[in-house]
Amino acid sequence: MSVPLHRGAVHALVSLAAAGVLARSVASAPPDWFDELYAKGKQMNDGLKTLTARFTETTTSTLLTKPLIARGRIAVERPSRVVLRYREPDARTVLIDGNRMTVVWPTRNLRQVTDVTAAQGRIQKYFVNGTAADLRHEFQIDDHPAGDSRPNAYYLSMVPKRKQIHDTLARLELWVDRRSLLLDELKMTFANGDTKTMTFEDIVRNGTLEPGTFAIAER
Repeated sequence: MSVPLHRGAVHALVSLAAAGVLARSVASAPPDWFDELYAKGKQMNDGLKTLTARFTETTTSTLLTKPLIARGRIAVERPSRVVLRYREPDARTVLIDGNRMTVVWPTRNLRQVTDVTAAQGRIQKYFVNGTAADLRHEFQIDDHPAGDSRPNAYYLSMVPKRKQIHDTLARLELWVDRRSLLLDELKMTFANGDTKTMTFEDIVRNGTLEPGTFAIAER
């Protein structure tokens, strides 16, 4: 896989933070009124405690002869716990708990712990404690309906302005269901042209999480 797993997971976390702030209000304001959209979305997002969903992840790369497709479930517990449990094509787990991310991939005999303090700090700064102006300062934002190809979705594109971020993540795109106002899909395009797309189904907000949702097997 040409996109390192830790990079994809961290950016997935950033993407989910952005979607949680913005997705709930896309239909309630004209698409060019981003300040109002952001404020309403942030207000509604304050009530989010947990989220679960099924996901399909599609990775494309010049190093792959065909797209790599993986499926699993995601669970989020505010403020800073996320777990992605991949079920196919092989089982693996990505757990983000506070400033630490743990990746467990049994078939590769891999257990990796990474400090994600910087990524978490950006989420807090721009998507939790920040303003729409802060977000516009860091990203070029384009928000409009997705067009005839997705008539039931709203579209938001975010292009990082800072070279440090843009050198890794070239563009983040979000599609939001018009009727439910929940995130349908996100796409990350990396600077080298690789992409990672995640589609979500059976999304449940503020449901009761099962015991052990964020547990991870120790060696």
